[in-house]
Amino acid sequence: MADATESTPAVALNSTLEQLRLQGAIFFRAEFSDEFAFESAPLAFAAALTPRADRMILFHIVAAGSCWVSVDDGVRHWASEGDVIVMPYGDRYVLGGRTPVATPTVLDLPAPPPWEDIPVVRQGGGGERTDVVCGYLHSDHPLFDPALKALPRVFVVRLPEGPASSWVRASVAYALEATAPSNTSATVLTTRLPELVLIEVLRVHLAAEPSGNRGWLAALRDPVLTPALALMHGSPEHPWSVAELARRTAVSRSVLDERFRQVLGRSPIRYLTEWRMHLAEELLDTTDLGVVPIARRVGYESEEAFSRAFKRAHGDSPGRWRARERGAAGTSVRTSTSGTTGGHQ
Repeated sequence: MADATESTPAVALNSTLEQLRLQGAIFFRAEFSDEFAFESAPLAFAAALTPRADRMILFHIVAAGSCWVSVDDGVRHWASEGDVIVMPYGDRYVLGGRTPVATPTVLDLPAPPPWEDIPVVRQGGGGERTDVVCGYLHSDHPLFDPALKALPRVFVVRLPEGPASSWVRASVAYALEATAPSNTSATVLTTRLPELVLIEVLRVHLAAEPSGNRGWLAALRDPVLTPALALMHGSPEHPWSVAELARRTAVSRSVLDERFRQVLGRSPIRYLTEWRMHLAEELLDTTDLGVVPIARRVGYESEEAFSRAFKRAHGDSPGRWRARERGAAGTSVRTSTSGTTGGHQ
């Protein structure tokens, strides 16, 4: 009986993800060589994806080498071979490599489809190679609504060893080895494959969300919870109270608290704490931000208060957790010794 109970949340998450409507898939390859740093405005591709598309979901699979990506806050999220970078709201971004570059250039995106062959973008200074497989999709689901901010603007997913990672690796190999697929026909490579890859990546990421597989996706459509979640997700650094959340969402404190417990299985403040810890994990694992700026980004005025909360949630201090996770992943993200990070190089 315990096993069946434990599997129910995963079944619910899988069912929800399989019902996502993703449209207008584009798949292409990029071969970068160090030194490189490129800026891209993905919404320029929107018209090629679907008529009147006002948003776009990006995922970049690092097939070889390593790179960083940042949006307009300047924080660099590092990814290595096998990692998947997701930008769920189609933000303008900069992607770069190990060697500093004074000024990013414009990423030379391929012309819009249809294509006779899957395009390959090649840019850089001729040094060490970083290969990336790029997917672009569109969806009207609230999960990808920029106003709700249900997801971080950029995050890196490290797939655990097992069927999921093996399947994604096989998909990447297929994309890299395909010699003459056509975007003028409905091949699996140019339609369903990017969609299936993104769903698998989201499955792994959302399983770690606060109540991610216990009603979190359903909460995004709930008329009481949606505005409260938008406030928390949009400004996690704000000192939210139940009273302020209730006032800002035009419901009573009791109604808000009851709805959180019914749908998400926890109080609003517990959810907020778990959301902050989730964001902190992302920043510790994939960026070079120090502990102090991470603490401030997720709503803690002091390093001590943040460290206590993090240790309660994870059983270890932020610094030791970061070292352990990076050691397990075999990554070499450069950690800032000053506790701050600069802008784009």
